[in-house]
Amino acid sequence: MTRLLVDLGGTFCRVGLSDGAGLLPEPALSFANADHASLAALLGAYLDTVRPGAVKAICAGVAGPVRAGAAQLTNHAWRIEAAALARATGADRVHLMNDLQAQAYALDDLDADSLTPLIFGTPDPQGPRMVLGLGTGCNIAVAHRVGDDLFVPPSESGHTTLPDAPGFRALYDHLRGEASHLPIEAALSGPGLTRLHHFFTGKTLTPAEIIALKPRKTLQAFVSLLGLSASNLCLSHMATGGLYLIGGTARAIAPYLSPLGFTDTFHPRGPYTDILTAIPVTLISDDNAALRGCARYLAQCLK
Repeated sequence: MTRLLVDLGGTFCRVGLSDGAGLLPEPALSFANADHASLAALLGAYLDTVRPGAVKAICAGVAGPVRAGAAQLTNHAWRIEAAALARATGADRVHLMNDLQAQAYALDDLDADSLTPLIFGTPDPQGPRMVLGLGTGCNIAVAHRVGDDLFVPPSESGHTTLPDAPGFRALYDHLRGEASHLPIEAALSGPGLTRLHHFFTGKTLTPAEIIALKPRKTLQAFVSLLGLSASNLCLSHMATGGLYLIGGTARAIAPYLSPLGFTDTFHPRGPYTDILTAIPVTLISDDNAALRGCARYLAQCLK
């Protein structure tokens, strides 16, 4: 039974196939959203290229909140409707979830060489595991074990408020100029890195340009705020199984976590310091993680 797997971000979409046993090695292809009028049209282009035969089911991880079988992308104009995807592809079943949910569903199916330890700890093998995505936006998803399956509830934590931090109040006032509700992703994302650098230097650079320059104040602020925010989120969900970072911005910032004192803001929590100290932090570098998670979700639903 052919299953279509979709990882839809604000700029690019990655599409792959599963036969029910997991992500097929080929062909997983990437498309620029701007080249297509809709997700349905993009998937039509993929199917015309690959010609896998009849599609029985679709699972799509999308970068936005999903409600009542529909989703509005946070950083793109597309509105995604499950019914429209079913009509366009002939699929009997379509499931939409947030892209971070899809990435968290992949945790048991990632190759060891796609996991890079950043901060060591002593995880609880049965504890919830949190995936924190840093890219165009920011969000989390928490994977819970339920028997042999995983359960990952939806979240839009990237739009909860940045943690109170006296040393950052002037920065927060600056960030409120663009986002009055002061969401975490206003600072902790690719665009957030640009905002931080502008605050400290007055210069507007791309995230890649900033990483190339290695400006200490900008990177220090990002790492400190990431530690504070991740600490709060891990405690909120008791993510004792580990914290996993994923996304282009996460990869870029990962080498600076230890040198710039990530644990200085991640670990200290009074009587709960021991809990945070035991949580390991790992970088995921598998570009197909969300597709693997979509395959895992469909395998659980259709077994």
